[in-house]
Amino acid sequence: MLRQAQHKRVWGIAPRPWHIPTLLFALVWLSCTWFGSWAFNPNSATRILAATAIVETGSARIDPYAAMTIDKAQFDGHLYMDKAPGMTLMALPFVAATNWVTQQTSADVPHQLFDPEAEAFLRLRMRAAIAGVGAVLTAFAAVALLDLGTGIGGSRAAGLFTAVSFALGATVWGWTTTWFGHAAATSLIAIALWAVWRGTRDGLAARYALIAGLALGWAVVVEHGALLLGAPVALWALWRIRDADRATQLRTISLAIAGGAIAAIPLLAYNLATFGHPVTTGYSGVVGFEGMKQGLFGLTYPKPDILYEILFGKRRGIIWVAPILVLAPFGIWTLLRDPARRDLGVLAVVGALTCFLYHAAYIYWDGGNATGPRHALPAIAYLALGLAAYWGSASRIERGLGLAFLAASVALNLIIAAVDIQAPAQFAAPLTDHILPGFLARNLRTLPNEFWGWSPGAGLTLYVILAGALAALLALACRRSAPD
Repeated sequence: MLRQAQHKRVWGIAPRPWHIPTLLFALVWLSCTWFGSWAFNPNSATRILAATAIVETGSARIDPYAAMTIDKAQFDGHLYMDKAPGMTLMALPFVAATNWVTQQTSADVPHQLFDPEAEAFLRLRMRAAIAGVGAVLTAFAAVALLDLGTGIGGSRAAGLFTAVSFALGATVWGWTTTWFGHAAATSLIAIALWAVWRGTRDGLAARYALIAGLALGWAVVVEHGALLLGAPVALWALWRIRDADRATQLRTISLAIAGGAIAAIPLLAYNLATFGHPVTTGYSGVVGFEGMKQGLFGLTYPKPDILYEILFGKRRGIIWVAPILVLAPFGIWTLLRDPARRDLGVLAVVGALTCFLYHAAYIYWDGGNATGPRHALPAIAYLALGLAAYWGSASRIERGLGLAFLAASVALNLIIAAVDIQAPAQFAAPLTDHILPGFLARNLRTLPNEFWGWSPGAGLTLYVILAGALAALLALACRRSAPD
Protein backbone atom coordinates (compact mmCIF):
# COMPACT_ATOMS: atom_id res chain seq x y z
CA MET A 1 0.00 0.00 0.00
CA LEU A 2 2.90 2.33 0.82
CA ARG A 3 4.52 1.52 -2.51
CA GLN A 4 1.23 2.23 -4.31
CA ALA A 5 0.86 5.56 -2.51
CA GLN A 6 4.46 6.46 -3.41
CA HIS A 7 3.79 5.46 -7.02
CA LYS A 8 0.74 7.77 -7.10
CA ARG A 9 2.77 10.67 -5.73
CA VAL A 10 5.59 10.10 -8.20
CA TRP A 11 3.24 10.09 -11.15
CA GLY A 12 1.12 12.92 -9.78
CA ILE A 13 -2.02 10.77 -9.68
CA ALA A 14 -3.01 11.32 -6.06
CA PRO A 15 -5.64 14.07 -6.00
CA ARG A 16 -4.83 17.24 -4.13
CA PRO A 17 -7.38 18.75 -1.69
CA TRP A 18 -8.42 21.39 -4.21
CA HIS A 19 -9.01 19.02 -7.14
CA ILE A 20 -12.53 17.95 -6.22
CA PRO A 21 -13.84 21.44 -5.28
CA THR A 22 -12.30 22.91 -8.43
CA LEU A 23 -13.77 20.26 -10.72
CA LEU A 24 -17.16 20.56 -9.02
CA PHE A 25 -17.12 24.35 -9.37
CA ALA A 26 -16.23 24.05 -13.07
CA LEU A 27 -18.98 21.49 -13.73
CA VAL A 28 -21.70 23.51 -12.01
CA TRP A 29 -20.58 26.82 -13.54
CA LEU A 30 -20.45 25.31 -17.03
CA SER A 31 -23.90 23.74 -16.62
CA CYS A 32 -25.51 26.96 -15.42
CA THR A 33 -23.97 29.15 -18.14
CA TRP A 34 -24.48 26.74 -21.02
CA PHE A 35 -28.27 26.91 -21.04
CA GLY A 36 -30.47 29.97 -21.17
CA SER A 37 -33.99 31.21 -20.63
CA TRP A 38 -36.41 33.63 -22.22
CA ALA A 39 -34.99 37.11 -21.73
CA PHE A 40 -38.41 38.75 -22.03
CA ASN A 41 -39.82 37.00 -18.99
CA PRO A 42 -41.07 40.02 -17.00
CA ASN A 43 -39.31 38.91 -13.82
CA SER A 44 -35.89 38.81 -15.47
CA ALA A 45 -36.50 41.65 -17.92
CA THR A 46 -37.49 44.22 -15.30
CA ARG A 47 -34.26 43.61 -13.38
CA ILE A 48 -32.05 43.89 -16.47
CA LEU A 49 -33.98 46.94 -17.68
CA ALA A 50 -33.50 48.65 -14.32
CA ALA A 51 -29.77 47.87 -14.47
CA THR A 52 -29.66 49.27 -18.00
CA ALA A 53 -31.41 52.45 -16.90
CA ILE A 54 -28.99 52.97 -14.01
CA VAL A 55 -25.95 52.36 -16.24
CA GLU A 56 -27.15 54.58 -19.07
CA THR A 57 -28.94 57.38 -17.20
CA GLY A 58 -27.94 57.12 -13.56
CA SER A 59 -31.61 56.68 -12.61
CA ALA A 60 -33.57 53.51 -11.83
CA ARG A 61 -36.63 54.80 -13.70
CA ILE A 62 -37.75 52.41 -16.45
CA ASP A 63 -40.29 54.74 -18.06
CA PRO A 64 -38.84 54.27 -21.58
CA TYR A 65 -39.17 50.50 -21.23
CA ALA A 66 -42.77 50.43 -20.02
CA ALA A 67 -43.91 48.28 -22.95
CA MET A 68 -41.21 45.66 -22.35
CA THR A 69 -42.36 44.26 -18.99
CA ILE A 70 -45.50 43.90 -16.89
CA ASP A 71 -43.48 43.71 -13.66
CA LYS A 72 -43.18 47.33 -12.58
CA ALA A 73 -43.99 49.76 -9.78
CA GLN A 74 -45.23 53.34 -9.99
CA PHE A 75 -44.19 56.24 -7.77
CA ASP A 76 -44.98 59.91 -8.44
CA GLY A 77 -45.90 59.20 -12.05
CA HIS A 78 -42.69 57.27 -12.86
CA LEU A 79 -42.14 53.56 -13.38
CA TYR A 80 -39.56 51.43 -11.57
CA MET A 81 -38.65 47.80 -11.11
CA ASP A 82 -40.99 46.22 -8.57
CA LYS A 83 -38.45 43.73 -7.17
CA ALA A 84 -35.80 43.63 -4.50
CA PRO A 85 -32.73 45.33 -5.98
CA GLY A 86 -30.05 42.71 -5.32
CA MET A 87 -30.06 41.07 -8.77
CA THR A 88 -30.16 44.46 -10.50
CA LEU A 89 -27.25 45.77 -8.46
CA MET A 90 -25.18 42.66 -9.22
CA ALA A 91 -25.95 43.04 -12.94
CA LEU A 92 -24.65 46.62 -13.15
CA PRO A 93 -20.98 45.89 -13.99
CA PHE A 94 -21.97 43.31 -16.60
CA VAL A 95 -24.49 45.57 -18.30
CA ALA A 96 -21.91 48.37 -18.35
CA ALA A 97 -19.19 46.08 -19.68
CA THR A 98 -21.46 44.63 -22.37
CA ASN A 99 -22.49 48.11 -23.49
CA TRP A 100 -18.84 49.11 -23.71
CA VAL A 101 -17.71 45.98 -25.59
CA THR A 102 -20.61 46.03 -28.07
CA GLN A 103 -20.75 49.82 -28.30
CA GLN A 104 -24.51 49.45 -28.10
CA THR A 105 -27.06 50.96 -25.72
CA SER A 106 -30.79 50.51 -25.28
CA ALA A 107 -31.33 53.51 -27.57
CA ASP A 108 -30.19 51.31 -30.46
CA VAL A 109 -33.06 48.80 -30.15
CA PRO A 110 -36.87 49.15 -30.22
CA HIS A 111 -38.45 49.30 -26.76
CA GLN A 112 -41.11 46.76 -27.66
CA LEU A 113 -42.05 43.39 -26.19
CA PHE A 114 -41.19 40.45 -28.48
CA ASP A 115 -38.98 42.58 -30.72
CA PRO A 116 -36.03 40.32 -31.80
CA GLU A 117 -33.42 43.07 -31.47
CA ALA A 118 -34.64 44.05 -28.02
CA GLU A 119 -34.69 40.42 -26.94
CA ALA A 120 -31.10 39.93 -28.18
CA PHE A 121 -30.06 43.06 -26.26
CA LEU A 122 -31.56 41.76 -23.02
CA ARG A 123 -30.35 38.19 -23.57
CA LEU A 124 -26.70 39.15 -23.97
CA ARG A 125 -26.67 41.25 -20.82
CA MET A 126 -28.58 38.66 -18.83
CA ARG A 127 -26.27 35.86 -19.93
CA ALA A 128 -23.19 37.94 -19.09
CA ALA A 129 -24.54 38.58 -15.59
CA ILE A 130 -25.39 34.89 -15.13
CA ALA A 131 -21.89 33.82 -16.14
CA GLY A 132 -20.28 36.44 -13.90
CA VAL A 133 -22.52 36.21 -10.83
CA GLY A 134 -25.48 33.80 -10.93
CA ALA A 135 -23.58 30.68 -11.97
CA VAL A 136 -20.69 31.63 -9.68
CA LEU A 137 -22.98 31.80 -6.64
CA THR A 138 -24.53 28.41 -7.43
CA ALA A 139 -21.08 26.89 -7.96
CA PHE A 140 -19.80 28.33 -4.68
CA ALA A 141 -22.87 26.98 -2.88
CA ALA A 142 -22.16 23.53 -4.36
CA VAL A 143 -18.57 23.68 -3.09
CA ALA A 144 -19.81 24.77 0.35
CA LEU A 145 -22.24 21.83 0.44
CA LEU A 146 -19.44 19.52 -0.69
CA ASP A 147 -17.61 20.39 2.52
CA LEU A 148 -20.74 20.36 4.69
CA GLY A 149 -21.95 17.08 3.19
CA THR A 150 -18.53 15.53 3.74
CA GLY A 151 -18.70 16.49 7.40
CA ILE A 152 -22.22 15.16 7.88
CA GLY A 153 -21.88 12.02 5.78
CA GLY A 154 -18.31 11.17 6.73
CA SER A 155 -16.84 10.93 3.23
CA ARG A 156 -16.10 12.93 0.10
CA ALA A 157 -18.64 10.75 -1.70
CA ALA A 158 -21.34 11.95 0.70
CA GLY A 159 -20.29 15.55 0.09
CA LEU A 160 -20.30 15.11 -3.66
CA PHE A 161 -23.70 13.40 -3.55
CA THR A 162 -25.06 16.35 -1.56
CA ALA A 163 -23.52 19.05 -3.74
CA VAL A 164 -24.53 17.55 -7.09
CA SER A 165 -28.06 16.87 -5.83
CA PHE A 166 -28.39 20.52 -4.82
CA ALA A 167 -26.86 22.19 -7.88
CA LEU A 168 -27.75 19.82 -10.73
CA GLY A 169 -30.36 17.42 -9.36
CA ALA A 170 -32.94 20.11 -8.61
CA THR A 171 -34.36 23.23 -10.24
CA VAL A 172 -31.64 25.38 -8.66
CA TRP A 173 -29.92 24.59 -11.98
CA GLY A 174 -32.71 25.87 -14.16
CA TRP A 175 -33.43 28.98 -12.07
CA THR A 176 -29.76 29.93 -12.24
CA THR A 177 -30.19 30.29 -16.02
CA THR A 178 -32.63 33.17 -15.38
CA TRP A 179 -32.19 36.54 -13.70
CA PHE A 180 -34.83 35.80 -11.06
CA GLY A 181 -33.60 35.99 -7.47
CA HIS A 182 -34.60 32.52 -6.26
CA ALA A 183 -31.44 30.59 -7.15
CA ALA A 184 -29.14 33.32 -5.85
CA ALA A 185 -31.02 33.55 -2.53
CA THR A 186 -31.02 29.76 -2.21
CA SER A 187 -27.27 29.59 -2.85
CA LEU A 188 -26.60 32.33 -0.31
CA ILE A 189 -28.65 30.48 2.33
CA ALA A 190 -26.67 27.31 1.54
CA ILE A 191 -23.41 29.23 1.95
CA ALA A 192 -24.65 30.62 5.27
CA LEU A 193 -25.51 27.08 6.41
CA TRP A 194 -21.99 25.97 5.63
CA ALA A 195 -20.44 29.01 7.31
CA VAL A 196 -22.34 28.42 10.56
CA TRP A 197 -21.45 24.73 10.55
CA ARG A 198 -17.80 25.34 9.73
CA GLY A 199 -17.49 28.18 12.22
CA THR A 200 -18.97 26.21 15.13
CA ARG A 201 -17.65 22.75 14.40
CA ASP A 202 -14.45 22.98 16.49
CA GLY A 203 -14.72 26.01 18.72
CA LEU A 204 -15.79 29.33 17.24
CA ALA A 205 -14.05 30.86 14.21
CA ALA A 206 -14.99 34.52 13.97
CA ARG A 207 -14.54 34.90 10.21
CA TYR A 208 -17.32 32.41 9.51
CA ALA A 209 -19.77 34.52 11.51
CA LEU A 210 -18.97 37.43 9.19
CA ILE A 211 -19.46 35.21 6.12
CA ALA A 212 -22.79 33.93 7.43
CA GLY A 213 -23.99 37.47 8.16
CA LEU A 214 -22.94 38.70 4.72
CA ALA A 215 -24.60 35.73 2.97
CA LEU A 216 -27.89 36.01 4.84
CA GLY A 217 -27.90 39.78 4.56
CA TRP A 218 -27.32 39.76 0.82
CA ALA A 219 -29.96 37.04 0.39
CA VAL A 220 -32.47 39.55 1.80
CA VAL A 221 -31.26 42.21 -0.64
CA VAL A 222 -31.80 39.71 -3.48
CA GLU A 223 -35.18 38.41 -2.26
CA HIS A 224 -36.86 40.15 0.67
CA GLY A 225 -38.59 36.88 1.57
CA ALA A 226 -35.16 35.54 2.60
CA LEU A 227 -35.62 37.51 5.83
CA LEU A 228 -38.03 34.73 6.81
CA LEU A 229 -36.56 31.86 4.79
CA GLY A 230 -33.06 32.39 6.13
CA ALA A 231 -34.18 32.92 9.73
CA PRO A 232 -33.80 29.22 10.67
CA VAL A 233 -30.08 29.48 9.88
CA ALA A 234 -29.70 32.50 12.17
CA LEU A 235 -31.60 30.78 14.99
CA TRP A 236 -29.53 27.63 14.53
CA ALA A 237 -26.36 29.71 14.76
CA LEU A 238 -27.51 31.10 18.12
CA TRP A 239 -28.15 27.56 19.32
CA ARG A 240 -24.69 26.43 18.22
CA ILE A 241 -22.95 29.13 20.27
CA ARG A 242 -25.13 28.77 23.37
CA ASP A 243 -22.34 27.20 25.47
CA ALA A 244 -19.64 29.72 24.58
CA ASP A 245 -18.58 32.34 27.11
CA ARG A 246 -20.35 35.68 27.00
CA ALA A 247 -17.46 37.57 25.39
CA THR A 248 -17.15 35.03 22.59
CA GLN A 249 -20.90 35.07 22.03
CA LEU A 250 -20.95 38.85 21.79
CA ARG A 251 -18.01 38.91 19.38
CA THR A 252 -19.55 36.25 17.15
CA ILE A 253 -22.99 37.86 17.08
CA SER A 254 -21.48 41.29 16.48
CA LEU A 255 -19.53 40.02 13.46
CA ALA A 256 -22.63 38.35 12.03
CA ILE A 257 -24.65 41.53 12.50
CA ALA A 258 -21.83 43.54 10.92
CA GLY A 259 -21.93 41.26 7.90
CA GLY A 260 -25.66 41.73 7.57
CA ALA A 261 -25.34 45.48 7.99
CA ILE A 262 -22.67 45.69 5.28
CA ALA A 263 -24.95 43.76 2.93
CA ALA A 264 -27.86 46.08 3.77
CA ILE A 265 -26.03 49.27 2.83
CA PRO A 266 -26.63 48.91 -0.95
CA LEU A 267 -30.31 48.12 -0.31
CA LEU A 268 -30.85 51.19 1.83
CA ALA A 269 -28.87 53.35 -0.59
CA TYR A 270 -30.90 52.09 -3.57
CA ASN A 271 -34.22 52.68 -1.80
CA LEU A 272 -33.18 56.16 -0.68
CA ALA A 273 -31.93 57.18 -4.12
CA THR A 274 -34.89 55.65 -5.96
CA PHE A 275 -37.89 56.15 -3.69
CA GLY A 276 -36.66 58.84 -1.33
CA HIS A 277 -36.79 56.66 1.79
CA PRO A 278 -34.39 53.86 2.86
CA VAL A 279 -37.12 51.37 3.79
CA THR A 280 -39.55 51.99 0.93
CA THR A 281 -39.51 49.06 -1.50
CA GLY A 282 -40.66 48.60 -5.07
CA TYR A 283 -43.27 46.12 -3.90
CA SER A 284 -45.25 48.93 -2.28
CA GLY A 285 -45.95 50.48 -5.68
CA VAL A 286 -46.70 47.36 -7.74
CA VAL A 287 -48.83 47.98 -10.83
CA GLY A 288 -51.32 45.43 -12.14
CA PHE A 289 -51.15 42.78 -9.41
CA GLU A 290 -53.93 43.57 -6.96
CA GLY A 291 -53.21 40.44 -4.94
CA MET A 292 -50.03 42.10 -3.66
CA LYS A 293 -52.27 44.31 -1.53
CA GLN A 294 -53.47 41.30 0.46
CA GLY A 295 -51.68 40.59 3.73
CA LEU A 296 -48.01 41.55 3.66
CA PHE A 297 -47.24 42.08 -0.07
CA GLY A 298 -49.34 39.05 -1.01
CA LEU A 299 -48.48 36.86 1.99
CA THR A 300 -51.50 35.75 4.02
CA TYR A 301 -51.62 32.28 5.62
CA PRO A 302 -50.66 28.78 4.35
CA LYS A 303 -53.40 26.89 2.54
CA PRO A 304 -53.33 23.08 2.86
CA ASP A 305 -54.42 22.49 -0.74
CA ILE A 306 -51.67 24.75 -2.07
CA LEU A 307 -49.13 23.08 0.21
CA TYR A 308 -50.09 19.75 -1.36
CA GLU A 309 -49.74 21.22 -4.84
CA ILE A 310 -46.24 22.58 -4.29
CA LEU A 311 -45.13 19.27 -2.83
CA PHE A 312 -46.87 16.67 -4.97
CA GLY A 313 -49.05 18.36 -7.61
CA LYS A 314 -48.20 17.71 -11.26
CA ARG A 315 -48.32 21.42 -12.06
CA ARG A 316 -45.84 22.75 -9.47
CA GLY A 317 -44.91 19.80 -7.23
CA ILE A 318 -41.26 19.79 -6.21
CA ILE A 319 -41.06 15.98 -6.22
CA TRP A 320 -41.72 15.90 -9.96
CA VAL A 321 -38.81 18.21 -10.76
CA ALA A 322 -36.38 16.99 -8.08
CA PRO A 323 -37.08 13.31 -7.33
CA ILE A 324 -33.79 13.04 -5.41
CA LEU A 325 -35.50 14.92 -2.57
CA VAL A 326 -37.66 11.91 -1.69
CA LEU A 327 -34.55 10.47 -0.02
CA ALA A 328 -33.99 13.53 2.20
CA PRO A 329 -36.55 12.56 4.91
CA PHE A 330 -34.72 9.28 5.52
CA GLY A 331 -31.50 11.15 6.16
CA ILE A 332 -33.24 13.73 8.30
CA TRP A 333 -34.69 10.91 10.42
CA THR A 334 -31.15 9.61 10.91
CA LEU A 335 -30.05 13.04 12.12
CA LEU A 336 -33.00 13.37 14.50
CA ARG A 337 -32.17 10.02 16.08
CA ASP A 338 -28.55 11.01 16.74
CA PRO A 339 -28.24 13.26 19.84
CA ALA A 340 -24.93 14.68 18.58
CA ARG A 341 -26.48 15.79 15.27
CA ARG A 342 -30.09 16.31 16.23
CA ASP A 343 -29.81 20.07 15.76
CA LEU A 344 -29.05 19.50 12.05
CA GLY A 345 -32.17 17.38 11.70
CA VAL A 346 -34.30 19.99 13.44
CA LEU A 347 -32.79 22.70 11.22
CA ALA A 348 -33.60 20.69 8.08
CA VAL A 349 -37.22 20.17 9.15
CA VAL A 350 -37.83 23.72 10.35
CA GLY A 351 -36.04 25.29 7.38
CA ALA A 352 -37.83 23.24 4.73
CA LEU A 353 -41.22 23.69 6.41
CA THR A 354 -40.68 27.43 6.63
CA CYS A 355 -40.03 27.58 2.88
CA PHE A 356 -43.00 25.44 1.93
CA LEU A 357 -45.41 27.22 4.27
CA TYR A 358 -44.17 30.59 3.01
CA HIS A 359 -44.90 29.49 -0.53
CA ALA A 360 -48.32 28.13 0.42
CA ALA A 361 -49.20 31.51 1.96
CA TYR A 362 -48.39 33.54 -1.15
CA ILE A 363 -51.31 34.78 -3.22
CA TYR A 364 -49.43 34.16 -6.49
CA TRP A 365 -48.18 30.76 -5.40
CA ASP A 366 -48.21 29.26 -8.92
CA GLY A 367 -45.44 31.65 -9.94
CA GLY A 368 -46.84 32.43 -13.39
CA ASN A 369 -44.50 30.95 -15.99
CA ALA A 370 -42.52 28.49 -13.90
CA THR A 371 -41.30 24.91 -13.68
CA GLY A 372 -41.62 23.71 -10.11
CA PRO A 373 -42.37 25.78 -6.98
CA ARG A 374 -39.92 28.64 -7.44
CA HIS A 375 -40.79 30.55 -4.27
CA ALA A 376 -39.95 27.49 -2.14
CA LEU A 377 -36.56 26.92 -3.80
CA PRO A 378 -34.51 27.59 -0.60
CA ALA A 379 -36.07 24.43 0.88
CA ILE A 380 -33.57 22.52 -1.26
CA ALA A 381 -30.67 23.99 0.73
CA TYR A 382 -32.17 22.66 3.97
CA LEU A 383 -33.14 19.28 2.51
CA ALA A 384 -29.56 18.85 1.30
CA LEU A 385 -28.63 18.19 4.94
CA GLY A 386 -30.85 15.12 4.83
CA LEU A 387 -29.26 13.92 1.60
CA ALA A 388 -25.80 14.06 3.18
CA ALA A 389 -27.00 12.05 6.17
CA TYR A 390 -28.77 9.58 3.88
CA TRP A 391 -25.55 8.77 2.08
CA GLY A 392 -23.57 8.57 5.29
CA SER A 393 -25.86 5.96 6.86
CA ALA A 394 -26.82 4.07 3.68
CA SER A 395 -25.98 0.47 2.87
CA ARG A 396 -24.41 -0.46 -0.47
CA ILE A 397 -27.86 -1.16 -1.94
CA GLU A 398 -29.26 2.12 -0.57
CA ARG A 399 -26.35 4.03 -2.05
CA GLY A 400 -27.02 2.38 -5.38
CA LEU A 401 -30.63 3.54 -5.09
CA GLY A 402 -29.40 7.03 -4.21
CA LEU A 403 -27.19 7.13 -7.31
CA ALA A 404 -30.12 5.99 -9.46
CA PHE A 405 -32.31 8.78 -8.07
CA LEU A 406 -29.49 11.28 -8.56
CA ALA A 407 -28.89 10.21 -12.17
CA ALA A 408 -32.60 10.52 -12.93
CA SER A 409 -32.79 13.93 -11.23
CA VAL A 410 -29.74 15.29 -13.07
CA ALA A 411 -31.04 14.03 -16.42
CA LEU A 412 -34.46 15.54 -15.75
CA ASN A 413 -33.01 18.90 -14.73
CA LEU A 414 -30.73 18.91 -17.74
CA ILE A 415 -33.85 18.66 -19.88
CA ILE A 416 -35.62 21.37 -17.86
CA ALA A 417 -32.65 23.76 -18.02
CA ALA A 418 -32.21 23.14 -21.74
CA VAL A 419 -35.88 23.54 -22.66
CA ASP A 420 -37.71 25.91 -20.31
CA ILE A 421 -37.45 26.58 -16.59
CA GLN A 422 -40.24 29.11 -17.24
CA ALA A 423 -42.93 26.72 -18.44
CA PRO A 424 -46.04 28.66 -19.54
CA ALA A 425 -48.70 28.95 -16.85
CA GLN A 426 -51.45 27.24 -18.85
CA PHE A 427 -49.91 23.75 -18.68
CA ALA A 428 -51.47 21.50 -16.04
CA ALA A 429 -48.49 19.11 -16.16
CA PRO A 430 -45.52 21.09 -17.52
CA LEU A 431 -43.14 18.14 -17.61
CA THR A 432 -45.23 15.95 -19.88
CA ASP A 433 -47.17 18.67 -21.68
CA HIS A 434 -44.34 21.09 -22.44
CA ILE A 435 -40.81 20.18 -21.26
CA LEU A 436 -40.45 16.65 -22.65
CA PRO A 437 -42.16 17.44 -25.99
CA GLY A 438 -39.92 20.49 -26.30
CA PHE A 439 -36.82 18.40 -25.68
CA LEU A 440 -37.82 15.78 -28.25
CA ALA A 441 -38.46 18.57 -30.76
CA ARG A 442 -35.03 20.09 -29.91
CA ASN A 443 -36.54 23.39 -28.79
CA LEU A 444 -33.49 24.18 -26.70
CA ARG A 445 -31.62 27.28 -25.57
CA THR A 446 -27.90 26.53 -25.50
CA LEU A 447 -24.94 28.88 -25.67
CA PRO A 448 -23.81 27.62 -29.11
CA ASN A 449 -27.20 27.84 -30.80
CA GLU A 450 -28.10 31.24 -29.27
CA PHE A 451 -24.76 32.95 -29.93
CA TRP A 452 -22.65 30.87 -32.32
CA GLY A 453 -25.22 29.85 -34.91
CA TRP A 454 -25.06 26.12 -34.14
CA SER A 455 -28.07 23.84 -34.16
CA PRO A 456 -29.66 23.15 -30.73
CA GLY A 457 -28.75 19.48 -31.00
CA ALA A 458 -25.10 20.28 -31.63
CA GLY A 459 -25.06 22.66 -28.68
CA LEU A 460 -26.49 19.97 -26.41
CA THR A 461 -24.02 17.38 -27.70
CA LEU A 462 -21.03 19.59 -26.97
CA TYR A 463 -22.31 20.22 -23.45
CA VAL A 464 -22.70 16.49 -22.81
CA ILE A 465 -19.11 15.92 -23.96
CA LEU A 466 -17.64 18.71 -21.83
CA ALA A 467 -19.77 18.02 -18.76
CA GLY A 468 -19.23 14.28 -19.11
CA ALA A 469 -15.46 14.78 -19.11
CA LEU A 470 -15.63 16.97 -15.99
CA ALA A 471 -17.96 14.50 -14.27
CA ALA A 472 -15.63 11.60 -15.07
CA LEU A 473 -12.63 13.48 -13.68
CA LEU A 474 -14.66 14.41 -10.61
CA ALA A 475 -15.71 10.80 -9.98
CA LEU A 476 -12.13 9.62 -10.45
CA ALA A 477 -10.76 12.25 -8.06
CA CYS A 478 -13.41 11.36 -5.49
CA ARG A 479 -12.60 7.66 -5.76
CA ARG A 480 -8.87 8.26 -5.36
CA SER A 481 -9.45 10.50 -2.37
CA ALA A 482 -11.16 7.67 -0.50
CA PRO A 483 -9.09 5.77 2.09
CA ASP A 484 -7.40 2.60 0.77
